[in-house]
Amino acid sequence: MSDLPIEELLEKSDFSIYRLVRMAAKRALEISEGRKCLVENPSSDKATSMALEEIFQGKIEYKRKNGASPKK
Repeated sequence: MSDLPIEELLEKSDFSIYRLVRMAAKRALEISEGRKCLVENPSSDKATSMALEEIFQGKIEYKRKNGASPKK
């Protein structure tokens, strides 16, 4: 697996490790079912690593349902 900084990955998921895992798992499943990877030349051929790279590069974003604002 590639070495992606967890702090920057957490920023992409509103600082929720649970949300980050859900985002990566959902996208990894899509990739394993045949969807094209959105990253050119991924550092790994594993679906989970590709999904995390996509999140890191901003290709996959977290969107809130119902327009809720983040808790502070």
